[in-house]
Amino acid sequence: MNRKQKKVFYRIIAAAALLIGAFFIPQGIFRAVVQLAAYIVIGYDILRKAFRGIVNRQIFDESFLMAAATVGALLLGEFTEAVAVMLFFQMGELFEGIAVGKSRRSIATLMDIRPEHANIESEDGQLIKIDPNDVSPGSIIVVLPGERLPIDGTVTEGESSLDCSALTGESLPRDVSVGDSVLSGSVNLHGLLKVRTVKRYEDSTVARILELVENAGERKSKSESFISRFARYYTPVVCISALALAVLPPVVSIGFGNAPNWGDWIYRALSFLVISCPCALVISVPLSFFAGLGGAGSEGILIKGSNYLEQLSKVKCIVFDKTGTLTKGSFSVKNVIAKSISKDQLLSLAAHVECNSTHPIARSIVSASGKKPEPARIENIEELGGFGVKACIDGRTVAVGNRRLMEALGVSCPEDNGIGTAVHVCRDSEYLGQIVLADTPKDGAAPALEKLRSMGIHDLVMLTGDNENAAQYTAKELGISKVYARLLPEDKVTKVEELLSSMPKAQALAFVGDGINDAPVLSRADIGIAMGALGSDAAIEAADVVLMDDEPGKIAKAVAISKKCMRIVYENIVFAIGIKLLFLVLTALGLSNMWFAIFADVGVMVLAVLNAIRMLNVKNI
Repeated sequence: MNRKQKKVFYRIIAAAALLIGAFFIPQGIFRAVVQLAAYIVIGYDILRKAFRGIVNRQIFDESFLMAAATVGALLLGEFTEAVAVMLFFQMGELFEGIAVGKSRRSIATLMDIRPEHANIESEDGQLIKIDPNDVSPGSIIVVLPGERLPIDGTVTEGESSLDCSALTGESLPRDVSVGDSVLSGSVNLHGLLKVRTVKRYEDSTVARILELVENAGERKSKSESFISRFARYYTPVVCISALALAVLPPVVSIGFGNAPNWGDWIYRALSFLVISCPCALVISVPLSFFAGLGGAGSEGILIKGSNYLEQLSKVKCIVFDKTGTLTKGSFSVKNVIAKSISKDQLLSLAAHVECNSTHPIARSIVSASGKKPEPARIENIEELGGFGVKACIDGRTVAVGNRRLMEALGVSCPEDNGIGTAVHVCRDSEYLGQIVLADTPKDGAAPALEKLRSMGIHDLVMLTGDNENAAQYTAKELGISKVYARLLPEDKVTKVEELLSSMPKAQALAFVGDGINDAPVLSRADIGIAMGALGSDAAIEAADVVLMDDEPGKIAKAVAISKKCMRIVYENIVFAIGIKLLFLVLTALGLSNMWFAIFADVGVMVLAVLNAIRMLNVKNI
């Protein structure tokens, strides 16, 4: 508990002691004074809030309802009930505050990745601590054992293991050495590392994640917006209804010549006010979403807002990019078919053209060549999205890419054969040969897809720019029946739009991609999921959900978390409204009293909050 909560807790103890002590005092003025003291101790802040609300013309809230009900009970001489209502209300508020605090702590674990400083080595070898915001790209920073990496970069000296659990939710450390890329927010477990920064702090992974977490609460779901609107109109309506319950029946009784029984009807109206307090809904529904966002974040799933968390539960069709999403993206060269030059020369030319590309195929070709490309030989590199790459090598134009690139250049090439991906190479319009590479599905891809099917998501689609043979081979291994191959980035957008137009409005379509080449289609889908996209600005910017590692099972977990969250939200809405309506009717009929009203308000709120914080437990979902 924080200091404010401890203060409320001590007030609850003091008021409860006074209330219990009053039972041992004979009926009379002294007992009333003790009970009134208990009421002031426990309720002065609620009375103050209600008064401020009246002054500011924001009257109808839970403080006004509690103040009106309890002051009315005091005027009727029901001192015990007045103190009990305020006491249990404060207990419920304290419990709600503790529950929200627990939920916020789950979010705070993500906020712990914020670095405090960066170490820069001075000319005399001393380490100087500076603000990460003051470190320029290209600077060398020193990361000591136990410290958190402040900025994304590349290791230039040292070897170590990094704890990336705060980023990915996975406990297995990652070994790094010279040349490896490292992400801010990771913890250096052992060994000194020197890292060359590649970004400014505000553009680094840790800063982008913190921005997502901090802004997630601003994007309200439809359920939250509905509850806010509901409470805004609901509270004035019940206040008017309570006033009518207090006045109309006695007036009607007088009209028929009967005793009005003002005290009885006013007591019913006061109980009506206590029951009608919308705390259970106003607190538990946002808390369910807040806890859901925190629970997902602890599992390495960043959801940008509760509106996306709600939308995930409606997903009935998931469209996957192939390379790097369902497959490992670590292509290996299976065959080299050269015509007028040697295989080694063909690989060398292709490696020089592809040397600056980050695409998995390009990296595999560079690795297979066995030699480091010579920058002096390379000029005018031009990336052609969805086709390949062109460059000037030794003064001659070399193009490396797919069949469509060869056709666009007017170069004839043989048919793509086998299950691999064929990369064709030409020089000055002369076809030189092809490099055949193959990718394999990720180990967890097939189980993840099966899990999605078991959750009722049977419409699974794969889109790829690969040739038909390679696409069908991967789809068969994973059990995907809908496959669309040879697609350019804009073709993927068109295909997703076609799928969206064929779906009912109540359902949602999700697209899962690597977030770099797939940014347009990530933005177009109802839900864009960037997978394994840490460090990718395009992924974090375009996607609605960011999976912090390459584990396909996180897709099913994200959907499961959203479904559990919505189930809890609907349970709380039905339970809270149902119980309140029941007791409102019983109170109006005189079959309930203030003690039942306390349960219908505080008891329902506590049960709803308990149900909401179940969303923090998503480990084994």
